[in-house]
Amino acid sequence: MKRAVFLTPPRVAVLVLAALGLCTTQQGRAQAQTVAAISPAPILTSAGSKLSPEARLVDIYRLVGMGQLNEAREAARRLAQDHPNFQLAQLVYGDLLLAQARALNGLGNAPALLTTGVGAQTLAELRHESEVRLAALRERPPAGAVPTQFLALAPNVRHAIAVDASRARLYLFENQAQANEGARMRLIADYYVSVGKYGIEKTTEGDARTPLGVYFTLHRLDKRSLPNFYGAGALPINYPNILDRRRGKTGSGIWLHGTPPNQFARAPLATNGCVVLSDPDLEHVLRTVAPSTTPVVIASRLEWAQPTQLQAERQSFETVLAAWRQAKTSGDLQQMLRFYAEDFSGFRGRTLREWELVLRVELARDEGRAIELQNLSYLRWTDEEDTMIVTFEEASAPGQDNRPGVAKGQVKRQYWSRQGQEWKIIFEGTLG
Repeated sequence: MKRAVFLTPPRVAVLVLAALGLCTTQQGRAQAQTVAAISPAPILTSAGSKLSPEARLVDIYRLVGMGQLNEAREAARRLAQDHPNFQLAQLVYGDLLLAQARALNGLGNAPALLTTGVGAQTLAELRHESEVRLAALRERPPAGAVPTQFLALAPNVRHAIAVDASRARLYLFENQAQANEGARMRLIADYYVSVGKYGIEKTTEGDARTPLGVYFTLHRLDKRSLPNFYGAGALPINYPNILDRRRGKTGSGIWLHGTPPNQFARAPLATNGCVVLSDPDLEHVLRTVAPSTTPVVIASRLEWAQPTQLQAERQSFETVLAAWRQAKTSGDLQQMLRFYAEDFSGFRGRTLREWELVLRVELARDEGRAIELQNLSYLRWTDEEDTMIVTFEEASAPGQDNRPGVAKGQVKRQYWSRQGQEWKIIFEGTLG
């Protein structure tokens, strides 16, 4: 499978306002012309025809690159007026005003009092924020591509979220797949986000890092029930997940949430581990996704592929899952147990020997009935291990003696781990 190719991120200090004399190098002016040549990405547009604050900021950069300085200055004035807590917009507007009097030497042409201490740190954070926002304009995902973690989503999963920590970006997808169709998703929006102040790969309580993995939203927290610090509300996710617990990771309270009233956005690395969006962006996410069961992938760096490129992986695993289903239909406990890892840990920490008793009960209940798996989702997570997170509704058809089957609605989740050449179940449990 080919990795998605992205353009190199711009160097913001020479890119943003090179046409104003912020940088006199040939490279800087060439990069400014590159920005001018790129049309605004429609994905940065809010609902309807109204441009998001980020899209308006990007458009200001474009106007500068095209030499339309008066238009850029007026657009910056309006943006700063509409969003007085948008610090980066205020910085760019200040630069544009100052550039009328003299040439500048970089984004945030700050006086000496801002070149040391807290002022210098804030300026550096704003420059970093500008850099990653501009990179989002140039580093667009390939058309029609999806993150490689999404092998298949069930039709009843309406949306999915993927976070690329290296790009400080959250991608929101609409699921358009029908049954057994794999990963057919449409990218409907993407947003700048802030992650942990000490980066990613959370392992312990209080380490101020954002976890990596496949998660699911749990519920929605209304802003009226939260301190102002969390802004428009929150979507908690299920960190630590099953894989995290197996690895001894600790901590809790990882949310997608908004910003306090005095901040439009946080610095790229600023949170205690949560994923933070600006309030307008979070409000759109909250209006769009289901408050529970929406998959959330958080990766150090997302890799993208066309759904057809993921088809072989999905079909290969489906063969294994079909064999597990057939073993359960046959009622052969020993055959079923071959699919379970020796270090299996089931619901409430049950060992494989304890889970064997649960399987015996299920096999006795379903005797003579074919097992059906419906609304299947496959999400793959690969790091030092290769893990498949499978969610499905399990139903049994009527038996040969005409006893009624078990109606669908029992939702199960399994974690499969590739051990050598075989997939083995390391966790199984019922949701809800």
